[in-house]
Amino acid sequence: MSAEASAGSHAADTARSVCPNTEDCPNRGLLGSKYVKLNVGGSLHYTTVQTLSKEESLLRSICNGETDVTIDSEGWVVLDRCGRHFAIVLNFLRDGSIPLPEDHRELDEILKDAQYYQVQGLVQHCLSAMQQKDVLETVCRIPMITSVKEEQKMIATCRKPVVKLQNNRGNNKYSYTSNSDDNLLKNIELFDKLVLRFNGRVLFVKDVLGDEICCWSFYGEGRKIAEVCCTSIVYATEKKQTKVEFPEARIFEETLNILIYENNRGSGGVHLLDSKGPSVGASEEEGATGGGDRRVRRIHVRRHIMHDERGPGQQTVYKD
Repeated sequence: MSAEASAGSHAADTARSVCPNTEDCPNRGLLGSKYVKLNVGGSLHYTTVQTLSKEESLLRSICNGETDVTIDSEGWVVLDRCGRHFAIVLNFLRDGSIPLPEDHRELDEILKDAQYYQVQGLVQHCLSAMQQKDVLETVCRIPMITSVKEEQKMIATCRKPVVKLQNNRGNNKYSYTSNSDDNLLKNIELFDKLVLRFNGRVLFVKDVLGDEICCWSFYGEGRKIAEVCCTSIVYATEKKQTKVEFPEARIFEETLNILIYENNRGSGGVHLLDSKGPSVGASEEEGATGGGDRRVRRIHVRRHIMHDERGPGQQTVYKD
């Protein structure tokens, strides 16, 4: 029982003076009383008629006798309603504002109580909080992978398609080619654009501790569907260099393909954009991962190096 429920003898006498016999005066109202004892579904509250009458509501109509109420033998006004959030309704009437919980379910319960008691100020307060919460939920949240087990659990339990960008610039024992840093940045920027475009439909994940410098992975129904590796190694006669590419069209295509697994709509081997073959300058490998159509498309970008990026006698070697 809350502090509001601790009613003294004076409160009991006051409540009885409101209606000493319920059967004789079922609708006299509470205007002749200063204090009111409320039993709301077993939750006991002690307040004033002035508080209950602050807004045009069901509670005011109870006070002025427009709405019939039941008063028990001890003077408690009995309201057949769950009293879990009634203290919030009272505090709103007292102060004109109240902190609301962040939990959406609790907020919805408070809104329903406010609507039942017809406290329009609290109704609007709840609706505004819900609208603000919906806006906050549209903010993109990107999980950061810190371990293999965490990644496996996240992908296995996620009901959405998953796109993972593995980005670890420090995992390189060679120097980078002149355009590699720009292309690495372009891959990161594309990731951010895709997050904004498909937020809510696809889970986007960043892995900054993996073995690859820049690699995209696409998952559906808990398994890897495709992979686009943007890194290769090029070398001249005396030194090797790491080259990072930016296959924007292929990455976007695989992101669209992965949407076939949205809402468990996946049907093996069907793709929204199904390429007729490997794109120019890329190689595509398919390895069985469980038989049938369950294969992973691994695309390793292989572009010809422009003359300004290599000297005579240079060759290109690709990391598989």
